[in-house]
Amino acid sequence: MPSKSVIAVCHALLAQELTIAFAESASTGRLIYDFTSVPECGQVVKGSIVCYDRSVKEHLLNIPPEVIDRYTAESPEVTQLLAESVKRLIPADVIVAVTGLASEGGSESPEKPVGTMFVHGYVKDKAWKTRLHFEGTPDEIVAQTIDAVGTILLEELGSNS
Repeated sequence: MPSKSVIAVCHALLAQELTIAFAESASTGRLIYDFTSVPECGQVVKGSIVCYDRSVKEHLLNIPPEVIDRYTAESPEVTQLLAESVKRLIPADVIVAVTGLASEGGSESPEKPVGTMFVHGYVKDKAWKTRLHFEGTPDEIVAQTIDAVGTILLEELGSNS
């Protein structure tokens, strides 16, 4: 079930006649699932590219391998490039890209522990980004990230109108 913030964002998108698209790594398709679970929101959702594996980031979304090597797949730099790629591939008014470490086995470190999530987005041509950190199981971390994205988008959409 979508969080209250996601439901509110969907209603705001409908009211403002805006569309949304996603690039999802750590959220593994759950953003588009939650957004399309809100009644009538299917008409504002354009699509999502789930790019969990590095090869999808490189070959489909054209993220240079040297950028991933330098910053890691779970980084603000890669997240920004994902958002920019999706913005070109799926024309939408709102773009959201998510990478991060919902579980062990990525690029975690003392400076970037499991639970660190990166989000980069656009509302029309205005960019925004954030680094988040949550505790819990992988499912809980992803759910908290999606709720936070909803809250951020509500603020961004409010400042857009």
